[in-house]
Amino acid sequence: MPKTIVEVLPDLPSLINRSQNIVVSLIQEAIAKTDRCTIALAGGSTPKPLYEKLAQQNLPWEKLHIFWSDERYVPADHPDSNQNMARTVWLDHVPIPAANIHPMPTNGNDPASDAQLHEADLRQFFGMASGFPQFDVILLGMGDDAHTASLFPHTPALKVNDRLVTVGSKDGQPRLTFTVPLINQANYVIFLVAGASKKEALDQVFASDADAFAYPSRLIQPQGELWWLLDEAASN
Repeated sequence: MPKTIVEVLPDLPSLINRSQNIVVSLIQEAIAKTDRCTIALAGGSTPKPLYEKLAQQNLPWEKLHIFWSDERYVPADHPDSNQNMARTVWLDHVPIPAANIHPMPTNGNDPASDAQLHEADLRQFFGMASGFPQFDVILLGMGDDAHTASLFPHTPALKVNDRLVTVGSKDGQPRLTFTVPLINQANYVIFLVAGASKKEALDQVFASDADAFAYPSRLIQPQGELWWLLDEAASN
């Protein structure tokens, strides 16, 4: 079992401040150890203010490598794009080299082929022909249905254990997503969860016994540390 840390913050601003402090510390820790930090970002509304705060930090940007744990299958400049959101509020405002940003390819017409292409890119970056590379930090959100990344309840993506990247699906719309074993290889996985609408799902995720394929966030059990940063509305 991973080392699990659960912190409940009074409100969303407190959660964002705490997550900023943790993320900056982990970035600095990774760079001190290996001279670089690999971080995979979450989409959705909750982490957006975190990225806005990170844009104000003075970090060694040339040593930071940005990835995404999932992406909607839309063009990079689409309003629904996770990449677009992160660039707009953070990455376009800091001197990070373009080569250090590693988005999922979504401009083709074949999600499965693009998933394979991104997997090949990851393997090349990490220098691993097989096995699962180890990200320093993976940020995740959680939906009201307990999905995380684009790992939705009772979907085939949950059972993919021999790939780094696969195709997820929501309401028939394809998405690219990290697989469960890739996420679980990370040094640190940090969930950011806010809002009363998440409480019922969280109860099942933390229950002693529940169906992980109905509540996919239960599947996230990294070999490193697992952090849950919650606001009171989600936890009460």
